[in-house]
Amino acid sequence: MPVLDSQSLEFLSRSVEQTRRVGIRLGMLLQPGDMICLAGELGSGKTSLVQGIVSGWGSLDRVTSPTFVLVNVYRRPDKEQLFHLDAYRLWDSKEAIELDIDCYLETGTLVVEWADRIQNSLPEERLWISLNWVDEFQRDFLFTANGLRYHNKVLELRKHTFGVS
Repeated sequence: MPVLDSQSLEFLSRSVEQTRRVGIRLGMLLQPGDMICLAGELGSGKTSLVQGIVSGWGSLDRVTSPTFVLVNVYRRPDKEQLFHLDAYRLWDSKEAIELDIDCYLETGTLVVEWADRIQNSLPEERLWISLNWVDEFQRDFLFTANGLRYHNKVLELRKHTFGVS
């Protein structure tokens, strides 16, 4: 677990299950208004990570990639919502602006797959996760906090996942 600086955390996952467990720990830290941005090629682990995030956040809903519907909504028993946006089919940031991303953040938590495609339409404050395919069994994740809210989440994730402050 290399610590690049206080705003970043790099993690090497060696299985889908390990990816989901990190997602679970991250999901447990999420609050309404949080934005998690995922950037990585096909097969880099985005959907597996989101499955863990949604589970840790407290939803029992089945997680699938929303590529054809653009946004999936997951719910908890307390009526909180987590929105899962897949920007793969969006052409540019203008299309993302039409989706009213601010509305999702006002009413719940937002996880964006393929966030790099619409980066210009997203708020500056966010947790950015770059996912890279290393080999058939390994994925490299780089968590980068943008803003104090997300800096604290990276610190908490580091503490809960690796026992390091």
